[in-house]
Order: sequence, then C-alpha cells, then structure tokens
Amino acid sequence: MKRSTVPATAAATAVAALLTVHLSAPAQASGTSAFRPASHPILFVHGYNGDGSNWNTMADRFRSDGWPSSHLRQWTYDSRQSNATTAQQVSAEVDRLLAATGATAVDIVSHSMGGLSSRYYLKNLDGTSKVDAWVSLGGPNHGTDTADSCFDTSCTEMRIGSQFLSALNSGDETPGSSRYATWWSPCDTVINPDSTVALSGAANTRTACLGHMALLTDATVYAQTRDMINR
Repeated sequence: MKRSTVPATAAATAVAALLTVHLSAPAQASGTSAFRPASHPILFVHGYNGDGSNWNTMADRFRSDGWPSSHLRQWTYDSRQSNATTAQQVSAEVDRLLAATGATAVDIVSHSMGGLSSRYYLKNLDGTSKVDAWVSLGGPNHGTDTADSCFDTSCTEMRIGSQFLSALNSGDETPGSSRYATWWSPCDTVINPDSTVALSGAANTRTACLGHMALLTDATVYAQTRDMINR
C-alpha cells in the first residue's frame, strides 16, 4: 500500500519528511546468480549531458548476476530536449525492449534527470502498464538549484518550481501499480536540496556519502537496486 501523497507545491522540509534511511548490507552478494525466469529486462535512462556508457559498471554487475545482455538496454538520447519529448522516446524504447525479449514488463533504472522523463512516461503515457519497477538514483524529482545555471529546455524543467515539475508532481507522485524507489546521497552537490529526490509513495533510501556520479558505480547502491527490482 502506498504512503499518502504530498502536494506538488510542498516545501523542501515537507518532502524531507519522506526520506527513509536504509544503509543495511546487500541481501545478496554480487557475483551470484540473481536472474530468474520472472526477472524483467532493464532500460537504463541517463541524466543531463550523459550517455549510455554511464551505466557500464552497473550493467556489467547485472550481467555478472545473470542478466543476459539482451535484457540490458543502455540507451543514449539528446538530454537538451524537453523531458516530455524524451518520455515519448522512452515509450518507444520500452516497446522495443519488450518486443526483443518477449517480456511482459520492464524495469527502468534512471540517474539524475533521467528520472523525470521516465516518470513522465509512467504518469502520462500509460507507462505503468509496462513497467514493474522504477528507480531514481539522485533524481531532481522536486527540482535542483544547480539547474539555475544552465539554459537548455531540459535544464529549465529541472528548476525548483518549474511548470514541468509542478505538473509532474501534481496529484499522486507514484501512480499506478508500478513499484517506485529512490536513492539520495547527503554528499551529492549536484542535487540540491537533498530532499528533492524523495517521492511520496516510493521507498526512499539514503546512501553513504557519495558524489552524484558515484551513485552509478557504488556496489551497495547496485545491490540494493538489484534486490528492489528483482522481487
């Protein structure tokens, strides 16, 4: 059952109340076979100024844990465009991945701004019917002040109080039957305030002191992500 939602206009202090600290050891050591017949293919969605190679370490760990390469899609897109445009492309990528693997659902693992387009897809483009689990690693889900210094369309959408974010966070922040989880670091200097990452209705996890890009390569974050999507 989901937790109660908060208004999209809630202050950062109210969002901070959603943060749940989980620093326990991974449930399963990396290197063992975690992939099961019911496991889903994974679409990785990178952040602003990133590309599919950002996921090399995490994808390699999934392969070591039994995921076939055909089930791991390290997609690259134009991160300067509107996140709504990217969401349309996320929809197409999900359909391609489902067709290629014969699966009935996918999991989405996103980093930073990638959480916005993929969540737009779930909320507005019927994505919840095709996504079992959605993960946001260091996502500016309620905006970040670092976006004030860049001016691409996608950057303006990441600004605190933007029209894009107000619409995305209106009503239920985690709609549908998909499972939602976020990870945030107290040492992430790209996503400010830290409380921006957490979503009402999601499992919100505080990490150790990690930089923004280290969320992609940290072994504990990987293991927790793997275990969450592979329930």
